[in-house]
Amino acid sequence: MLRADYGGLSVVSVYLPSGSSSQARQQAKFRFMAEFMPYLKRLHRTGREFILAGDWNIAHREIDLKNWRANQKNSGFLPEERAWLTEVFERAGWVDVFRGLDPRPEQYTWWSNRGQAWAKNVGWRIDYQIATPGIAAKANRTRIYKDKRFSDHAPLIVDYDVEV
Repeated sequence: MLRADYGGLSVVSVYLPSGSSSQARQQAKFRFMAEFMPYLKRLHRTGREFILAGDWNIAHREIDLKNWRANQKNSGFLPEERAWLTEVFERAGWVDVFRGLDPRPEQYTWWSNRGQAWAKNVGWRIDYQIATPGIAAKANRTRIYKDKRFSDHAPLIVDYDVEV
């Protein structure tokens, strides 16, 4: 994590562990999630506006990955991971800024390097901008930058009507 404060706004770059390489890594991911939730709740209670942007390594809903049925037992779409992200949004008070602006299916930010996942848009939306409600309400436009490929992820861009 890296946090930058601008007046009453904090922007945090965050990476949640991946559990896809082994069961040990999945257990490390679950431990991180358990420790990160109280931190998210504390941040929310401070009264500051926060934008947490980065790779969360979880596709929240079926709409957030191409082959959701086949991936229900895979890291990144496990029921426990998805329930945890639901808690972030519904009980901890955070907002999925992208989904609030763009409800369309097939909007992905990550594609496997195998096969032709990028070319066929067989992807996952695992990169987020998650924000406190006040700053989330100032988001007015979003897009996933796919004009040029930099890696297996594409940048998730959100415009906010705010000056820092």
